Amino acid sequence: MELQLSTPALLFSAITLMMLAFTNRFLAIANLIRGLHKKYLENPEENIIIEQIHNLKRRLSMIKYMQLCGVLSFLLCVICMYLIFIEAQEAANYVFIGSMLALLVSLGISMIEILVSNQALNLEIQDMEELFQKRSSGFWFKKDKNED
Repeated sequence: MELQLSTPALLFSAITLMMLAFTNRFLAIANLIRGLHKKYLENPEENIIIEQIHNLKRRLSMIKYMQLCGVLSFLLCVICMYLIFIEAQEAANYVFIGSMLALLVSLGISMIEILVSNQALNLEIQDMEELFQKRSSGFWFKKDKNED
């Protein structure tokens, strides 16, 4: 199979959109970290904050590797186009395969990061459920049997 110059160029728009999504994730996590830092300084003993900080640190690392693999894929696409231009077809095929593999790794890490993100939300839900149970077990929320 012979690659055409337009084949690796097709990946440019996909990689660009992925990089934009990864950057948006990074910015959202940066804002969360700043907010959690403020909460942690106010109440350093709260376990949910410490768990969330560990979760965000893990996600931040994953996003870094997603971005690195995305940039690598982009770079390999450009090299592939150059190799096609100078008619080094066999080398272009291998570089294109490398580009696709880097893109695949980036997507795989992204999938795992989504799962880790869901864990963070579950921590928040669990914390809210615990607070609700504490409040509902107190005398403020108990319905008096004589009121009926």
